[in-house]
Amino acid sequence: MLSVDSATSVQPGPFAHSPAALTKQASIIIVSYNSQPYLATCLKTVLATVGEAGEVILLDNASVDGSADFVAARFPQVKLIRSDTNLGFAAANNRAVAQAQGRYVVALNPDTLVTPGWLEALLAPFEREGQAQVGLTTPRILMLQEPHKINTCGNQMHFTGLTFCRGLNQPANSPELAVAGEVSAVSGACFALPRSLWTKLGGFDETFFLYLEDTDLSLRARLAGYTCLYVPEAVVYHDYTNRFPASKMFYLERNRWLLLLKNYQLKTLGRILPALLLTELVTWGYTFKQGWPGLKSRLQAYGWLLTHLKMILQKRRQTQQLRQVSDHELLRMMDWRLNLCQLAGPTLAQAADYTLNPLYYLVYSRNLRPPTPLPEKKGEQEEPNPPTPFPMKEGGVINRGI
Repeated sequence: MLSVDSATSVQPGPFAHSPAALTKQASIIIVSYNSQPYLATCLKTVLATVGEAGEVILLDNASVDGSADFVAARFPQVKLIRSDTNLGFAAANNRAVAQAQGRYVVALNPDTLVTPGWLEALLAPFEREGQAQVGLTTPRILMLQEPHKINTCGNQMHFTGLTFCRGLNQPANSPELAVAGEVSAVSGACFALPRSLWTKLGGFDETFFLYLEDTDLSLRARLAGYTCLYVPEAVVYHDYTNRFPASKMFYLERNRWLLLLKNYQLKTLGRILPALLLTELVTWGYTFKQGWPGLKSRLQAYGWLLTHLKMILQKRRQTQQLRQVSDHELLRMMDWRLNLCQLAGPTLAQAADYTLNPLYYLVYSRNLRPPTPLPEKKGEQEEPNPPTPFPMKEGGVINRGI
């Protein structure tokens, strides 16, 4: 496990010597729920990197482990907000951001520790000329317990809504993950965006409560014409565990359908319906493995969706008002290949790669083809090239066929 001392001794990235004024423009938002064992480590590293002028806001989500009193006593420089009830991750972040004064909002999980230069690197893309389209940034997130392994380098979304950690369990120094680039979604464990964009997007959708609210926010930003950028120079460590208890199934499946229904055009939903049904079969298989608790959670998710159709349609109308790009542009950054390595063993994952992914590819390639351009000369017409499949690398990085 990484210690505070070893984390703060990590050499700063190339942006570590950016003007200190940059960090003063950020508001660090931390939502805590019974996270007292992590708070000392997290807050020490954060405060060491943002300085006295930095704004750190911690909202305690009705913890019963004394988290709020601990922060009030040990870290008086942190702006503490106490909630009488558990608002959920999404609503709690919204409430905390409403109290923020910084130009930039930086969301951070309490079970993390940060390294020198992380904040400057995360904010630098917003300050560069010619990158006004960058909407959200997300760091290289490594395992706290196994710091030589990657937790995620931005999240990767399958076009049917399933979202995975990009690079999970790969070596921390993997060359292919040492390059900055656009990703389909940021990780809710740590990301940054201008506060003006947070306001424009309406923050997190509080209906999600927890899980996939980061993917939904990323999709809405991309729908509005912005990009999500992975910044490897910003390094954060996260105490991540890849577990899917039955209680999580309700939120994962309900929220997956909710973000699809909100963000995709109706014609897109119709055209990818075969792939959506295929994903239903895959996820139902995982549900049955969890027995009755998983089945109950799954049925509750369907029940919620059916009884909240009016709300979903209203949210859809609000989301579509943000639209500046087509679904073709959204799909461009998503995966057609379903990577089951994070959900099942290698045997099942390989079986899925041979049986399911050719079907996903057929649906995806048909929807990703751009409209045929008008010929410049009579009789000439350029045929669009559909994406071609590439082999999946080991370790959870999925190659997009684009």
